[in-house]
Amino acid sequence: MTELPIDQVRTLLAVVDEGTFDAAAAALHVTPSAVSQRIKTLEQRVGRVLLMRTKPVRPTESGQVVVRFARQLAALNQDARRELGIDGQPGPARLSIAVNADSLATWFLPAITRVPRDPPVCFELYREDETRTAELLREGRVMAAVTSSPDPVAGCLVRPLGLARYLPAANPDFVARHRSGRLRRWLPGAPVIVFDQADELQDRFVRALSGVDAAEDRHHVPTSEGFRDAVAAGLGWGLVPEPQARPLLESGALVELEPGLHWDVPLYWQQWKLDVRALALVADTITAAAAEALHPIPSGGRISPAARRTRGPDRS
Repeated sequence: MTELPIDQVRTLLAVVDEGTFDAAAAALHVTPSAVSQRIKTLEQRVGRVLLMRTKPVRPTESGQVVVRFARQLAALNQDARRELGIDGQPGPARLSIAVNADSLATWFLPAITRVPRDPPVCFELYREDETRTAELLREGRVMAAVTSSPDPVAGCLVRPLGLARYLPAANPDFVARHRSGRLRRWLPGAPVIVFDQADELQDRFVRALSGVDAAEDRHHVPTSEGFRDAVAAGLGWGLVPEPQARPLLESGALVELEPGLHWDVPLYWQQWKLDVRALALVADTITAAAAEALHPIPSGGRISPAARRTRGPDRS
């Protein structure tokens, strides 16, 4: 086998995007039997099952590789047609990016407003935890992602962005009710705010301090702004992104659980290895904006998250 037939690859992508063979056939203006035959021929060609015949269909691990290739091919085709001036439907480049909620709520949206408008770009943003955004890259659902992993997904390159700093904070009345002795002794039993059931940030923080998880008494608040407001309202303590925490700390609506204590999460930019002008411009713009908004990652590019104390007045 020397190459993958383009019509079969595009058919596989249509099936994944549409969810069923019938819907893909309608989108491609062919019969369902033609779609089925193309997929069968492609699977025979690569010698692997590419789709799980569920409803909706799902790509296997091998299928994800082909789906990612199909999306990359479509992006390159669109970019080439635009540069040649032969695009029958002129319009902006469409870039799909996975980004975590806290970045969206703080520095990421202002960053993408800086992206040059030539060529014009439309963004399709997927909100996902920074520990899981890389999975969207593997599945071929996005072209780039803000992720906590420095290890590149196959076919991707990585740039360090910086450290997102979180401050353990709570409402002053909440602290007065629950504080008893040293932080590592009382915090594991205090009510806590978490983003959702997959959010382990608070557990990792408490584990680093005391060796146990945060309390089972926890409230799930699945928006970054709602999380901040729930902590300020006194429902529980939480790790609040530094840009959101600072104004509330200055006003007295929040207090730090222990002055100078913080938790840093490294963030990286991962993207497909494609020579697409719009994607390159976005990557350069995001990297520059992150350098201004985030704390620098130590030399070497990797960091193991831990509860840390800032020494002196410089909080960087």
